[in-house]
Amino acid sequence: MPNLTREAYRSLYESLAQYEDVERLSREKGLDPELLMVIYTHRVTRDATKRYYVVMKHVPRLLREWQRGKSYVALARELGFPPVLVAQMIEKHKQTSRRAFWDGFRHPEAIPDARLRREVLEVLENDWIYSPRGGEIQRERGVKGEARLARWLQRHGLTYRTEKDLRGKFSKTPDALLDHPVWIRGQRVSWIESKANFGDDVELRRNLRKQLEPYVRMFGEGIVVYWYGHIEGAQGIPGVQILDGDTFETLVPSGPPPGASEEPLPHPSAPAPVTPAAPVSPPRKTAEEASATPPARPRPRRPLVDRSAYF
Repeated sequence: MPNLTREAYRSLYESLAQYEDVERLSREKGLDPELLMVIYTHRVTRDATKRYYVVMKHVPRLLREWQRGKSYVALARELGFPPVLVAQMIEKHKQTSRRAFWDGFRHPEAIPDARLRREVLEVLENDWIYSPRGGEIQRERGVKGEARLARWLQRHGLTYRTEKDLRGKFSKTPDALLDHPVWIRGQRVSWIESKANFGDDVELRRNLRKQLEPYVRMFGEGIVVYWYGHIEGAQGIPGVQILDGDTFETLVPSGPPPGASEEPLPHPSAPAPVTPAAPVSPPRKTAEEASATPPARPRPRRPLVDRSAYF
């Protein structure tokens, strides 16, 4: 995937106002529609996050207009807001439970009310980000990126542990923690993170702060791969190389340069032994306390059961 200047990225970002722009720009500029879909997702999700509570203030009016016959999609277009989120806000105001709402969106054919069934199908057709289909597209994109990383590691005979292998053993875990560090572009690499995304300035700042800085502190130097490219001249932090997918797949890891150490990483399943603290005896009870009848334990409340079927 191509890296983009900030000016080129901003131009694409501003041009992707609706889903139809993805195919149009792909034809006009010869760009991969998946890359454009990633950038479109950036725009939609960031705008929705920024304006969510502003739109929420209009929900009573939106409900009244919906009750007069205006559809979820029509209201969403007026607001320039994702249809699934508009429908969710209105249904929440109608006291529809979250479970019932998502049951209906996963199985619209089972919604008994004809108008609701028709409108939910229309929402699903018009929302490529927040619908169940949109979530599945993003998950598949992540799986494809991790599969590309796994093939590269296997091609070069590198053994590693995955997020699943490390779950519960570290507070944060990269996609691949190498059992033995390698050297790439003159830098020692102990871990690799896969990002099925485009690394613009917003993504880079968030990823560096929330994930990559902790990885450097815990495991040493590493690489983050943005499979759909990144902003040209993207600056990381000491110890983190930022690479696009096409460049990463051409790299060949090497052994340590002369004088460098290739110590294997400690296996997380064998933590350093901890000296147990000396046992502390509980305080003795007085005779009055010992003879007192212990208070009855409150009976645990049974959780409320959501018995709604479909809204």
